[in-house]
Amino acid sequence: MPLIPLDRMPFLRRVERAALNAVEDEVEWFCLPAGQILFEEGDPGDAFYLVRSGALAAFHKGADGRPNLVGHIRAGEPVGEMALVEDRPHSASVYALRDSEIMRLPKRAFDTLTRKHGSLMRELARMMLHRLRGNSPSARNEPKVFALIATSPSIDLRFRTARLCQALEEFGLNVLVMDESLVDEAPAKLDRMDANHDITLICATLAQTKWSKRAMNRADRVWILARDDAMPSNPLMPESPAPSAKLKLIDVVLLHFNGTRPACNPAEWAKAAGAARVFHWRQDNHEDVDHLARTITGRSLGLVLSGGGSRAYAHIGAIKALRQAGLSFDFLGGVSMGAIIAAGVAKGWDNQELEARVREAFVETNPLSDWTLPVIAMTKGHKVDKRLKHHFGEDDICDLPRPFFCISSNLTNGEVRVHRSGKLREALRASIAIPGLLPPVIEGQDVLVDGAVFNNFPAREMRAFHRGATIGCDVTRARGISVEDFINPPSFWNWAAKHGLSDPPPIASLLIRAATVGTAEEHSQTQEAADLLILPQIDMDLREWKRFDDAVEAGYRAASEALDAHPSLARQASKTLKQL
Repeated sequence: MPLIPLDRMPFLRRVERAALNAVEDEVEWFCLPAGQILFEEGDPGDAFYLVRSGALAAFHKGADGRPNLVGHIRAGEPVGEMALVEDRPHSASVYALRDSEIMRLPKRAFDTLTRKHGSLMRELARMMLHRLRGNSPSARNEPKVFALIATSPSIDLRFRTARLCQALEEFGLNVLVMDESLVDEAPAKLDRMDANHDITLICATLAQTKWSKRAMNRADRVWILARDDAMPSNPLMPESPAPSAKLKLIDVVLLHFNGTRPACNPAEWAKAAGAARVFHWRQDNHEDVDHLARTITGRSLGLVLSGGGSRAYAHIGAIKALRQAGLSFDFLGGVSMGAIIAAGVAKGWDNQELEARVREAFVETNPLSDWTLPVIAMTKGHKVDKRLKHHFGEDDICDLPRPFFCISSNLTNGEVRVHRSGKLREALRASIAIPGLLPPVIEGQDVLVDGAVFNNFPAREMRAFHRGATIGCDVTRARGISVEDFINPPSFWNWAAKHGLSDPPPIASLLIRAATVGTAEEHSQTQEAADLLILPQIDMDLREWKRFDDAVEAGYRAASEALDAHPSLARQASKTLKQL
């Protein structure tokens, strides 16, 4: 590799020449092939790196085993500097997304340089503050190169690309489209073309073997466009060394056509492609196009809802206020009762249907009234199972018009289980299985219970699910149980004689609260993970299933006040939005 003077590296241009001369002999230059790792999470910070050309990406290990993207490192940017400055192991693994040229400065030389020449430390401080400022990563670190790979020649890729371009340009973005005519162009030329545009869309079909492979090698993210009236081959694509395949940076965009019958479940396409997410593009549906454009640009909006028994009714009021402000939800997630409400939104229920279905399921009759002598739980859970089947049927999570996840707690291995695929009602049943109140869900050798046991507010999981802003509603901050219920409590039979068997006794509140209370540290972390946090205030017991209207009103009021305090989020629905 030809060496270049250090002061020609953009990051080092403001560092004194004398400082650079002092370490130039210790600098190492090397190539890192696409897909190869620079260092792993937990490795000691033993060097300072600069990217001369190409692109790298940093990942954390996700709760569901998939790597969660932290951000991209483009040409001219440093890598590994935070581990050196803080003298700690690397907090993320870094891979090459493309063939990259790297400069390496050993830790000893780096320490000497920063001690003697403050100009380098000032540059590092400027860079680190830029990366840490706010919760959202900089636009430069966002995915910007998307490969659109059509699985069939019958897919009008030119039309689909044009529709996406139109939606992206309405955001004021400069979009570059690459096609097979560039198959033999030099990588350096394609890099320069990328650098002059905000977003690059590389269009290819699987049949264009050479170009589709090159598209996947260049892409920050791969979108597989597939017809819902076709069956996938499995595996859909041959084994590929492309970083997008190795790091699971693949999504499926399932195209739906009026008058055609689906040939298979969306989950089959997701499995065949090894996809992390499934998007749906329905014919003549402008909202789907806008949803995809927001996802590409990092302007998507995620909604995450906590558990909290009957207090979770407040989520319905919050959703109503957010929708009235013009906000559209692109990604949905939740836990326990919050998961049920979020799943309804992901299914496309409007405010009226969402309210009606929750009233029917939880207010008009109590699903937690099939009491039994406790061996593993106070209730049999049959009524809950019946209601979930009635409202969610046989839907798979991948069937939902908007991407959704919920979480449960795996008591077998002590880890959070993130449900992004599989039968929806079964995932919800696991997410609401409050220990002692509802029987757990057994999946193989795993015992799954309410997700709130380990994490009652999965805002961090939502951040790993998409790149835009996250709105969260947490209903468990305020007091949720009545102290009087636990002072000289009556026997079960005296309680039943006074209240009947339709209402749950105070132990139900105790179990729900124990599962959802969290710690002060956890509450602080959730506030940091959400761009807008809604905290409904209502003096309501967690098992007061009849106080629907009070809770909904509290949620609506809290969301309205939060939006008034953060007016920039209300502009998320506008096509002219530049940055949240």
